[in-house]
Amino acid sequence: MALDRVAYKLCEESCPVDAIVMGPNLEFATETREELLYNKEKLLSNGDRWESLLAKRLELDAPLPIEPERHSAMLSLDSILPEARPQTRPERSMLFSSFLMGGFEGSSHRRADGRQLDLIAATRHDERALDDYRMVAAAGLRTVRDAVRWHLIETTPGRYDWSSLLPMLRAAQVGGVQVIWDLCHYGLPHDLDIWSPRFLDRFAAFCAAVARIMREESDTVPFYCPVNEISFWAWAGGDHARMHPNSLGRGPELKRQLARAAVRAVEAVRDVTPGARFIQVEPLIHVAGHPDMPETATGAEAHRLAQFEAFDMVAGRLAPELGGSEAHLDIVGVNFYPDNQFVRGGGTIPLGHWMYRPLRQLLAEVGARYSRPILISETGAEGSNGAGWLRYMGGEVRAARRAGVPVEGICLYPVMDYPGWQNDRPCRCGLIRSSADWRERSLDEELLDQLAEEQMLLAAAGRIDR
Repeated sequence: MALDRVAYKLCEESCPVDAIVMGPNLEFATETREELLYNKEKLLSNGDRWESLLAKRLELDAPLPIEPERHSAMLSLDSILPEARPQTRPERSMLFSSFLMGGFEGSSHRRADGRQLDLIAATRHDERALDDYRMVAAAGLRTVRDAVRWHLIETTPGRYDWSSLLPMLRAAQVGGVQVIWDLCHYGLPHDLDIWSPRFLDRFAAFCAAVARIMREESDTVPFYCPVNEISFWAWAGGDHARMHPNSLGRGPELKRQLARAAVRAVEAVRDVTPGARFIQVEPLIHVAGHPDMPETATGAEAHRLAQFEAFDMVAGRLAPELGGSEAHLDIVGVNFYPDNQFVRGGGTIPLGHWMYRPLRQLLAEVGARYSRPILISETGAEGSNGAGWLRYMGGEVRAARRAGVPVEGICLYPVMDYPGWQNDRPCRCGLIRSSADWRERSLDEELLDQLAEEQMLLAAAGRIDR
């Protein structure tokens, strides 16, 4: 049992009933000091709010889901075998093999200085795919996100070298994980002009070729992300020249082109595999006006609503001339990180601040707008607060689901440490912690503990397990 849970249990047993409860909030921010002072009445009121959750935690607290000796064994890569996995079955969603998932950083774009990035190769994930898949599966993450690297595969126009994909595809089958494959994670062959119609034709042909390979290798229903984060790519590559195509002031134009590409990808894959499923992945944000400058509210709201433009283009609700339709928008993927809420023209709104919108409200808006299954397709926190952030995310997703929002999973992303895009610094954020040379792997104990707790809470909330 983790130290913080030991301390909580001792306090709970020493104090009057309902005086101390463990709720889902990580921190509190108030406008006055008096609001932070709790008397007996406020403590009891707090207990009433969270009593049912407390009772559930007490019921599930013993025995722990992973025995200590088995938990220790899981921390060694060499010992991760099927019999070393948690005895409790990972909770499944209606769509995916597990509700809790992991995503391997698959960015493959060219930086502003022209350097080609390949995070899969940089982390040696391509060499260690089977070990990596087994590690996450042993922790209960039996669905993962990974990337097909177009810039490596299409060596010349229309000619494909599958040597970078087939070993990973087969490793996933041996490792027993379901993969959501990114077809374009910011990267493309260097000879292509992204602004040209030929980009669309070549991408559609490539996606069809990938679908044929997947069909030959497996008879399971494939899941794809056609174009990762259209909105971010348009901002970074089209407006601010931070990545290919390194343009300024052309963000709206690039967003439209990438939406065309996503539509063409869906059509090309469905021609090969009609039952394939698609996740359109976009950042989920909240933008607020400055509290002392009411005139900024209109611009902030316009900025906030712009996050839906890529979804609306794919669905044909916006710019239908791009070819989108409701049939093209399948599963809605939203990426949500600790810095995804901010004041327009200002800084981040931190969790606990009075301006911070609970994630459950953001998810409810997405659910009402699209009436589609929702996947938290990326979330995580760098540094020491990964477990705390997962605790917050889990609580908010359960609350959203209780309100009827169709959230089908949470993907820890990246699930493994990775080198920073701009400076190669090791970004320590994953369940899988890597050595400096990316050759050795280990599991982060705190995040592993939190995953076990989230799996218990999902089971208690009545997740479907099949």
